[in-house]
Amino acid sequence: MHSLVFLCARRLVSHRPGARRALDLLPAELYPVLFQAAFLDGRPLALRDLVGTWPFPVLSFQRLLGHRHRHRGRHPLLREKPNKLCVQAVILAVVAHLRRALEEPCRGTSERRCHLRVLDMTGLQDDDTDRGPEGMSLWSGTVALAKACLEISKHQSECLKRGSKRRKGPSGASAAPQPVGVEVRADLFVNGTSYGVLRDALQTGASGPLRLKCRDFHAEELSVAGTVSLLESLEPAGVRRVDLRFNNLGLAGLCAVLPHLARFPDLLSLKLPYSNVDVRRLAAGTDAGLRRLAAQLGGLPRLRELSLGSSRLSGKLRQLLGDLQAPLESLELAFCSLLPGDLAFLSGSLHAPALRKLDLSGHDFSENLLRPLWHLLEETSASLLHLDLMECRLTDARLEALLPALCRCSRLRCLGLFGNPLSTPGLKTLVRKTVVLPDLRLVVYPYPVDCYSREPSPASGWLFGDAVDEERFAAVNAELCRMLVSSGRADAVWTTSLCRHGTLDYFTL
Repeated sequence: MHSLVFLCARRLVSHRPGARRALDLLPAELYPVLFQAAFLDGRPLALRDLVGTWPFPVLSFQRLLGHRHRHRGRHPLLREKPNKLCVQAVILAVVAHLRRALEEPCRGTSERRCHLRVLDMTGLQDDDTDRGPEGMSLWSGTVALAKACLEISKHQSECLKRGSKRRKGPSGASAAPQPVGVEVRADLFVNGTSYGVLRDALQTGASGPLRLKCRDFHAEELSVAGTVSLLESLEPAGVRRVDLRFNNLGLAGLCAVLPHLARFPDLLSLKLPYSNVDVRRLAAGTDAGLRRLAAQLGGLPRLRELSLGSSRLSGKLRQLLGDLQAPLESLELAFCSLLPGDLAFLSGSLHAPALRKLDLSGHDFSENLLRPLWHLLEETSASLLHLDLMECRLTDARLEALLPALCRCSRLRCLGLFGNPLSTPGLKTLVRKTVVLPDLRLVVYPYPVDCYSREPSPASGWLFGDAVDEERFAAVNAELCRMLVSSGRADAVWTTSLCRHGTLDYFTL
C-alpha cells in the first residue's frame, strides 16, 4: 500500500511541464519520493529534471529504491529490473549538470542548483536472463558510464582551451574555474568488446569532473595484459570484489595477475572460475606455480570469499589454501575434481567453522566422497547458510545418508540440489526431514526421475525438463507444497527454477 505522499508524487511526475516548474517551489525533502515515483513509473524526463536540481550531495539507488534490503525480508519499492531509459536519464542528467558547471561556472543563484557530489549506482544492474529488453545489463551500464566520463573529459579540455584564450592567470596559465566533480560508484563489467572504452575512461577520467569508483569488478575474456591494465587503473579504495571468469589465464596467467590485487585494501571476494587450471596435467613448474599462487592468496589479508570453480585441483587444496591467514566464509569449488583428502583437509582447516556458503557441485558423491562430505557438513554446521550440491549424482540412498549431518546445519537458508537423480519418495523424505531447519527458505530441487516420460539424453542428464511429463510433475509439486503447508513451512520456496538461486550472493547472506 503506497502512502498518500507517494501517490501525490506519482501524479506530479506524470505531468512533466508542471512538475518541472514546481521543482523550484518544492522543499528538498520531497525529492526522494519524487525520484522513487519517477523511477517506478518509467519517467526518464522527470528523472532528468530531478537529478539536474538534486538538492543533496548523495544520490544512492540502493537507499532510494530498496535493493539493499531485499534479502532481509523488507519490501523494496522497485521490484522490477531497472529500466534502461531511466538509468540512462540519470547518467545524462549528471553529464548535463557538469557541462553547465564547465560552461557557466559563475551563473547566478536564483535558479535551484544541483548539489550532487556522489552518484551511487552499485547493485543496480545485473545480468539476469529474465531482465528483458527494457532492462539495463551490467555491461551496458558500464559502457554508458565510460562514455559519459570520456564526454565530460573532452568537454573540459575544450572549455579550458577556450578559457585560456580569454583570460590568463598571474603566471600566464589558464585561470578557467574548475567545476565541482561528481564521483560515480558502480559495479563494472568489461569484456573484449568494451575493454577500450573503459580503459580510456578510467585513465582519462581519474582526475576529471566525472570519476568512476568501482565496487565490484567483473572481467571476461581478457588477456593477462588487458586485465592488469584495468586493475592498475582502478582506484584502490572501495573495491570489494574482483571476478575474472572465462579469461583462460591458466596457472601462469593467474600468477601474473594476482600480485596486482594486493593494492586493493578492501578486497573481500575473489572469483576465478573457468581459469583453465588443471593440476592433473603433469606440466613442468605446476607445483612451483601453485606455491606462488598460494602465497599470493595469502597476501590478501581481508579475503573472505574465494571461487575456483571448474579448476581441476585434485589433491592440491591443502597446498593452495594453506597460506591463508584468516578463515574464508564462502568457498566455491564446483567441478574441481576434488579427492577425499581435499575434503578431509577442508574439514580440519580454519575455514570449516566459518563457512557461510559452500559450493561443491559437480562432484560424484559416491562411497569415496560421501563420508568426507558428511564430516565436512558436521564441521560447518554452526555457520553454514548456503549449500550447493548440484549435479552430484546424489541418489535417494546417498541423500538420506547425508540427512543427519545436513539437518545439523541449523542456520541453513538455501539448499541447491538441482541435477541429482532423486525420486518423488526421496524428495518427500527430504521435505519431512528438513522442516526442522527453521531458516531454510529456498530449496532448488531436481525434476524427480519418476516424472520423466523418457530417459534423458546423455547431453542433458537429469538437468532439464524437456523429457518431463508435465502433468505428473505438477502433481508431485502440488504434493510437496501440501506437505510444507501442513508442516507449518508455507514460507519455504521449493522450486526447480535456477533463476532465484542465481540472484543469491555472498554479500546478501
